Amino acid sequence: MEDSYIINGGKKISGTITLSGAKNAALKMIIASLLFNSKVVLENVPLINDVKELIHLINLLGVKTRFLEKNILEIDPSDLSINKVDMLHGSKIRVSFMLFASLLYKFGECYIPNPGGCRIGARPIDRIIEGMRSLGIEVNYDSNTGYYQAKMIKKPTGYYCFIKPTHTGTELLIMLSVFSDSKVIIDNAATEPEIDNLIDFLNLAGGKIKRIGKKIEIIGGKKLVLNQSFKIILDRNEAVTYVCLAIATKGKIEIKNISLNLLTSFLEKIKEAGVSYSFKNNSLLFEYNGQLKPVSIETMSHPGFMTDWQPNWAILMTQAKGESIIHERVFENRFSYVDQLKKLGARIEKIEIKVDKPEEFYFFNYQENQIYNQAIKITGPVNLHSGVLEIKDLRAGATLAVAALVANGQSVVNNVSILERGYENFVNKIRALGGEIKKV
Repeated sequence: MEDSYIINGGKKISGTITLSGAKNAALKMIIASLLFNSKVVLENVPLINDVKELIHLINLLGVKTRFLEKNILEIDPSDLSINKVDMLHGSKIRVSFMLFASLLYKFGECYIPNPGGCRIGARPIDRIIEGMRSLGIEVNYDSNTGYYQAKMIKKPTGYYCFIKPTHTGTELLIMLSVFSDSKVIIDNAATEPEIDNLIDFLNLAGGKIKRIGKKIEIIGGKKLVLNQSFKIILDRNEAVTYVCLAIATKGKIEIKNISLNLLTSFLEKIKEAGVSYSFKNNSLLFEYNGQLKPVSIETMSHPGFMTDWQPNWAILMTQAKGESIIHERVFENRFSYVDQLKKLGARIEKIEIKVDKPEEFYFFNYQENQIYNQAIKITGPVNLHSGVLEIKDLRAGATLAVAALVANGQSVVNNVSILERGYENFVNKIRALGGEIKKV
């Protein structure tokens, strides 16, 4: 199986790129489509491994799918006939957990295994389960089988406030509430643009969902009908990856048809680092224009600096003059790439930052008796050299490929199927920007 890249780095990366549809929106939209009784057509669906895995999974449940064109997916849920998600396929992809909504409405009862995906920390499943129970869903976990069993005795109703915002939890509770017989209120909800894209999708089909800051109100309806196709928003994570790559190689890049509000906190930091950018005709142009300045960041939920962006920011900071700090607040295992970057000569060390009330400061479930490594210090600039790199999670994977493109000489990046879970046409896009990369 081809699962490695050979990269000849040290070349300036420049050009124009059109982003793919957002992975974190497409996956949820596909699952939400199973709430319908008729066909749904989604545009801008990225052809990535996670989407292919999800399509295969829902096909096993009886759902029919076909691509009308390259990135236009038709979903027909009318033959959804199985209420138990296969353990093997469900464990491969985290969003399988969100099938609770459609399966409960179809069958009243369903069985879903513990979710898969990248092991970047203990995801807050307990908050999601608590939210489901607060709306009237019975949920039990069988540790012998690894399955959650859920029952919908009556349609969800009520109020739930997340202790800490969760992207997946917010979206699942929205889907569970879309057919409620009364108003459902979700408080301290996550505010990511991908969630608003889901809300727009459901509202276009007849849903009655309203966001008021961090509060979301849902007034249930009887059915969802979509008489037109729906377009998924562009992938802001992909945008940040290519911008950091271009600037780290002293190049320039134009991002086509991008909305500024998807990148607000990133734009603030990139400007602080001394990178100039301009916005014209719905396109963002970034250009290296001199020595990069070191800029420290803290990750947080939207509209803050995304946790998915910080690995690429680390690469950029290896080329900045001075010291910068990355403080990870969202997940407790997000620095898998650090030891790999050290192989290329990066000067990175893990540091400890004392914070008051860490259980409140961090978005994950902080445990006092556990040792955490939540911050790193990067010293630059460094002329990275070639090496052999091993990918362990999706965003770290993109970081290691970017690092190899920045480094001088030939590098090998292994386990690239993990990277391709979230990046469409990565090799072709890199080549179009002047990079030398080959999959083997």
